[in-house]
Amino acid sequence: MNKESINQLVQIMRREFPDPQAPLDHRNAFELLLAVVLSAQCTDERVNKVTPKLFPKDHPCTPKDILKLGEEKVKEIIYPTGYYNSKTKAVMGCAQALLGQEVPGDFDELTALPGVGGKTAQVVLAQWFGQDTFPVDTHIHRVCNRLGLADSAKNRNKTERQVKAAVPKKYWSELHLQIIFHGRKTCTAYKPKCSTCPLKEICEWEEKTN
Repeated sequence: MNKESINQLVQIMRREFPDPQAPLDHRNAFELLLAVVLSAQCTDERVNKVTPKLFPKDHPCTPKDILKLGEEKVKEIIYPTGYYNSKTKAVMGCAQALLGQEVPGDFDELTALPGVGGKTAQVVLAQWFGQDTFPVDTHIHRVCNRLGLADSAKNRNKTERQVKAAVPKKYWSELHLQIIFHGRKTCTAYKPKCSTCPLKEICEWEEKTN
């Protein structure tokens, strides 16, 4: 995708999703961190149904609240999100590591936390700390490769590198959310709505339908 098409992409996405909001419900950085951990291989909708049972109702969740619940109770609560054993280990590990501390706004410090990878760290940095990042999930990987913004087969890390090299940094965080929403609404995995897609004219996908 050339520079002109990228500029069109940014403008069209801003028109379609002018004020994209983080899809995971949270009241502080710690809640966002745990919600993103739970969202791995799980829909945001399901995570948003689970976290009200995990977080206190009367105040934003703290590491102390999670440790007070205990491992077995946490595992029981987050069971519907899948991969509950590894996620419980990550949730409890983060709570222990952050006891008495704030969630760091630094990539290296975040990825040093138990169960926190680069994608999770970038989501927290973008959606809580307002930093320019471009984490790649399933929707973003699919849409970027269809559009021609990336050419990376199944390699999400390569997609991230290619998009960051092509798109000006100031657009990363906003475009990240906009492409997620576009992937859910229009450029779906199965039966994408190509005929009504606002990006149809700049999309380079050979399989797009009329």
